[in-house]
Amino acid sequence: MNWFRRSSKQKPAERAGITHRVTQDFARAENLAMMLAESRGANLLEVADLLAGMYIYDWERLGKYWEDPEQAEDFLRQICRISPQRWHHWIENYDRKRHEEEPTRVRRIFRRTTASDASANADKKLAASTELQRVLKSAGEIAPHHDQADGRTIPVLTCECVLLCMAKMPESELAHRLVASGLNLGNLEREARFPRHLRRK
Repeated sequence: MNWFRRSSKQKPAERAGITHRVTQDFARAENLAMMLAESRGANLLEVADLLAGMYIYDWERLGKYWEDPEQAEDFLRQICRISPQRWHHWIENYDRKRHEEEPTRVRRIFRRTTASDASANADKKLAASTELQRVLKSAGEIAPHHDQADGRTIPVLTCECVLLCMAKMPESELAHRLVASGLNLGNLEREARFPRHLRRK
């Protein structure tokens, strides 16, 4: 089952720096987070950006970990700075960017991607902030699923693992606010560490 994102076309040298893989749901949430961060001119992807991406993309699944999902949504819109005005601006910006890139996409269909193209695309991706790197590293340590990359075992990150580690960041104001918003850490930790489909076996 192809439930996480994986690039089989990368050469071993290009895969040497891979520290983790991600589920498809997490990858889509991360893409949204990137676009939100870019819309405000950020140089780094922050924890709040990723939380916003997860909220926008996967709320139907993640909302069940809050005692009062409606109240939690108000909190998340505030902490992730998603006001109606910002959302409208982001959608306009995203739509404009997509149309500007359309001719480039058409040209890509008719020519092969070169190593320099791949390098340029990698450079466009925002780097994770130090705090977000710590969250992702912690999520990798508790991830229940793993994959292989050049003889190494690497974790597969899920939204649940990452959300749990966001809420458990030491001395983090965002972590305190997540817990105060009614996040049920017990249920979230159980699902993050021992997903239902593994518990049924």
